Amino acid sequence: MTDLSPNDSPEIQAMVRDIIDTNRYMVLGTTEPSGLPRLSPVYYTHHEHRVVYWVSGVDAQHSENIVRQPAIAIVIFDSSADPSSTRAVYIGAVAQQVPEGELPVECAVAFKSVGRGARPFEPKELMGPAPLRLYRATVVDYAVHIRGSDPTYGDGVDKRLPTTLSANSASMRRNPTQ
Repeated sequence: MTDLSPNDSPEIQAMVRDIIDTNRYMVLGTTEPSGLPRLSPVYYTHHEHRVVYWVSGVDAQHSENIVRQPAIAIVIFDSSADPSSTRAVYIGAVAQQVPEGELPVECAVAFKSVGRGARPFEPKELMGPAPLRLYRATVVDYAVHIRGSDPTYGDGVDKRLPTTLSANSASMRRNPTQ
């Protein structure tokens, strides 16, 4: 059993990248005015595992929550996985609506690789009177879900293991189109 302290091993970093690359939906956690959490499933894309993008209605409660409190939490996992093989990445981030002046560049990055029925948006679809906006979250920290039965890190009880991604992790990712 390995002590659960921040772990930057290549295996853990690969797990973070793989979970982000192979899933398409995340649970977005924002803070309601009352202080309670608001959890919202959203389709996402990412840039180098360090910036996460999604499109939401400007009037959606989670969008309004971000304006008031930009610190968010994200969980990405495959809900169809067998309990004995579950994996998840927890992300702390700072979110914002992408300003209109940045949309041409950010749309090119955010929609570089969309799939599974999703489509890229044009900047004009995300500004002015349009009801949708592009949001981005800049990652502050990561943690991975470690199963209690994990042969290296497990101790019989599921845990979160804080980790980081090395500066060169983008070049090591499994799917270079992400």
